Amino acid sequence: MNEEVNSLNELDSNSSPEQPILPTEPKIDNLGRSYATGRRKDSTARVWVKRGSGAMTVNGKEMPIYFDRPVLQMQLNHVFEIANRVKEFDVMATVKGGGLSGQAGAVKHGISKALSLFEPELRTSLKSAGLLTRDSRTVERKKYGKAKARKSFQFSKR
Repeated sequence: MNEEVNSLNELDSNSSPEQPILPTEPKIDNLGRSYATGRRKDSTARVWVKRGSGAMTVNGKEMPIYFDRPVLQMQLNHVFEIANRVKEFDVMATVKGGGLSGQAGAVKHGISKALSLFEPELRTSLKSAGLLTRDSRTVERKKYGKAKARKSFQFSKR
């Protein structure tokens, strides 16, 4: 009985829970692409990343045409700047739901996840920049007895 306990304690002491296990093999399909899903608000983006010249297409349109606001374009390019891979990957994304801001956030999330699957060594820099974490903030639902989610109807004392 004591031998079993000692062997269990040895197993526990040998495995170190502080060190996370990182994927060493890249997940690339037979076309040389890596796939990931990104989400933000009500938007969902399906993103494919492959080596190329830096072309980005979103829903069949070029990225500067689909996201015409410079702030949204800057969000998508920010992922490649953090990873030091500017103009090295082609991105093809399809986005559904939400508005332009949520869609840009969803594509950004998808690009960063797909990049970390394509090159697993980029995961630490993307994770430290907060790009792999899904932004879970969504619109709060309207409650009954209220004008909006939190706003009450006007109150009159007399």
